[in-house]
Amino acid sequence: MINKIKNSWRVILLCFICYYSKAQTAYSVDQLIHAAKKNSHQLNIRQYHMLEKTSKLHEDGIKRYPSLTIDGSYQYSFKLPDISIPAGTIGMINTGNGAAQLLPAQDTRFKIGEKGNYNVGFNLYQPITQQAKLATAMAIDQTDIQIGRQESIQTALQLTLQVEQLFYSALILRKTSESGKLRIELAKAKLTDGETSRMAGTVTAASLAGLRADIANEEQALMKTDLQLQDYLAEMSSLTGIDLQKLNLQEPVWNEKGIVISDYRSNAMLNPDLEIARLNKEKAILGIKAIKQANLPDFGIVAGYYRQQGSPILPVSSPYVGISLKWNLQDLFANCEVKNQRQAQLKQAEENMAYTQQQIGLTVDRLSRKVVQCNALITAAGKAVSFRQDELKEQQDRLTAGFEIKTALLETKVKLAQAEADLYTAKLQQAITIAELENISGKNKFEN
Repeated sequence: MINKIKNSWRVILLCFICYYSKAQTAYSVDQLIHAAKKNSHQLNIRQYHMLEKTSKLHEDGIKRYPSLTIDGSYQYSFKLPDISIPAGTIGMINTGNGAAQLLPAQDTRFKIGEKGNYNVGFNLYQPITQQAKLATAMAIDQTDIQIGRQESIQTALQLTLQVEQLFYSALILRKTSESGKLRIELAKAKLTDGETSRMAGTVTAASLAGLRADIANEEQALMKTDLQLQDYLAEMSSLTGIDLQKLNLQEPVWNEKGIVISDYRSNAMLNPDLEIARLNKEKAILGIKAIKQANLPDFGIVAGYYRQQGSPILPVSSPYVGISLKWNLQDLFANCEVKNQRQAQLKQAEENMAYTQQQIGLTVDRLSRKVVQCNALITAAGKAVSFRQDELKEQQDRLTAGFEIKTALLETKVKLAQAEADLYTAKLQQAITIAELENISGKNKFEN
């Protein structure tokens, strides 16, 4: 008695573990999207790209402030220059006894400086005319950061759509596989009936061979479906980082509310592709502005302090202040060609923006038509399911009354399963279409 109780508890515990394990590995589409974003190298690349552009903005901001240069040098000279002063160069003086004294009295040679000399100092330079150009460069950096942010959103949207398409497509194949198993069961039942009839002489051997071929064809179709399903699950496992053996898909929650196409059409104007095209246009305009500012001379204020030893001509230490002006006139001609290049880039950006806007509009129109078609398919498939359910109920009643055989009932079940699969597929196709609409409108689930 005690052993029976222990065995019963073991069975209950095993069932609980199996149920819990199954519940743990059933993933919804939102959970898979979240896992895919955490596992995405492309999203990480986009994040690091934005950090790079942010650092570039800070770099250009630093250039607006004075630059400090510290320098120093030491030099040892084996020979020193000298100055020769001939006698009487300075003049002469009367000694008081009627004689004149030359100054200097004789040729004199002086060594200048010391063999070892050094100098140290620092220099401050504050750009003036470059401030406008640096401000434009910072505006370009900010535009690059916004482009990087939109590219990150774009990558997340593409990843989300990819996961949703794989998820719903895998569910369609799973439902198709279930229907295929029923068709195999029906084909085997027909073969059994055929073999029974063969013994009675009412079915030929050729007919039996055809029934066996039907079974082989159904098994082949089921195998293709299962292989395709495994491919989808393997790809989803690669995207999400979830072990393929633990990847079990949860049935979706159907959205019975109708969707408003006009909302998606208006939100499509915020599509990342369109935003990137618009930002590229702004960047091209800023590029033209920057090249115009590059024609200005480089003018700034210089200040500093130095200390030296070894040169008697220069002061030992001294602060200084001044101005600096540099102007490469050749740049005036080269910048004309650069300006032409930037204007061509602006035209390209304008054309790309118009093209992107046109393609988004066409895509929204196509998906809108597809939503209407899916709604019609769902309605038609729902009616078919209802009719097949009525037919199955009638067949079951006839079987109970002894007027039908099990093969006919199984055939009706197969037809009902096929109708349910068609309804299920239509709903999932609608879900995929809605996911594509959300993607084109820039709606990002679980935005980082």
